[in-house]
Amino acid sequence: MAFAWGAATAVTAGGTTRPRHVAIIMDGNGRWATERGWPRLVGHRRGAERVKQIVRACPDLGVDWLTVYAFSTENWKRSTEEVLGLMKIFRRYIEREAESMSAEGVRMRFIGGRERLDQKLQDLMASIEARTAGNTRLNLTVAINYGGRDELLRASRRLADKVARGEVDQPCEADLEACLDTAGQPDPDLVIRTSGETRISNFLPWQAAYSEYEFTPTLWPDFTPQHLSDILDRFGLRERRFGGA
Repeated sequence: MAFAWGAATAVTAGGTTRPRHVAIIMDGNGRWATERGWPRLVGHRRGAERVKQIVRACPDLGVDWLTVYAFSTENWKRSTEEVLGLMKIFRRYIEREAESMSAEGVRMRFIGGRERLDQKLQDLMASIEARTAGNTRLNLTVAINYGGRDELLRASRRLADKVARGEVDQPCEADLEACLDTAGQPDPDLVIRTSGETRISNFLPWQAAYSEYEFTPTLWPDFTPQHLSDILDRFGLRERRFGGA
């Protein structure tokens, strides 16, 4: 299914406007574990389980595209133990979910620079992308080693190469968009950040230029499909003018 760039807002059968593309900054895993006296990685494992629940809930809530922020370019600053633990969780998640993702009609893709990830993880990512490429029930995009500024820098270099090769004459927005990690995907209608923080942390700065935002105090491991449904309902009350009067 082809999509044009821009808003992807849909209207449900009940007449309530709901976002077709939701992006989530999944924040609060470590804090959730620390508050319970557990290691931070316990929170990250619980967070991975929560991703599965939200993914399964999205189609019934009218969401066609889900993008989740799993690991940023800045997260390498964390302790070696936590970073290695996170990479292990990512590998296990892909290995365990590949079959169910395929069976449930979920197409899985990844954005972010892959060169810094270990080869086994890169291979797993490529494998599940190929395995689920024909699925259409839900488009799941996972941002790993992703940073919006890094993406724009890499996209600018790709576009410069195209100009140098004579493939592009006078670059426009569409030419740069075609060089982004998200090329061919619609912009998010709604960006949600859990845990009570109210910043975007370098997440989809180009794509979310006209997105609506929702900041919830709920920590990610506690974020249920009902929380998501309530936020989607509130989205329907917003007036989106995209710069118009």
